[in-house]
Amino acid sequence: MDKNNPTVRLHVWLETDSGVLFGSGRATLLNNIEKYGSLKKAAENMGMSYRAAWGKIRKTEDILGYKLIVKTGKNRRYQLSELGKELMEKFQFWLDKVEQEALKEAREIFPWSTEIRKEKMRE
Repeated sequence: MDKNNPTVRLHVWLETDSGVLFGSGRATLLNNIEKYGSLKKAAENMGMSYRAAWGKIRKTEDILGYKLIVKTGKNRRYQLSELGKELMEKFQFWLDKVEQEALKEAREIFPWSTEIRKEKMRE
């Protein structure tokens, strides 16, 4: 990609009157919880306090009415609930579709080559 050509960058999320329901940050948080089995490590990896991470999880759980993460095993490690995993995967699928449509429109509207910046979830 030419360094002078623009990239399409989007920040999208779902919200209700009660606040943010789900977005890329929460998807990354769930991905990190799945990876580390620890809310503390997931939060640290994102430069976020445990309290802030827990608050975001709780807010979404309260709005949806179901758990996104559950403690399991002797070590009481966290893992994603079935619905938490499904939400994370469906959000990423939706985000990919939105990004592709935005890229298509940008290429039709602007007179220069445009690409989408693919940022991986922080690990």
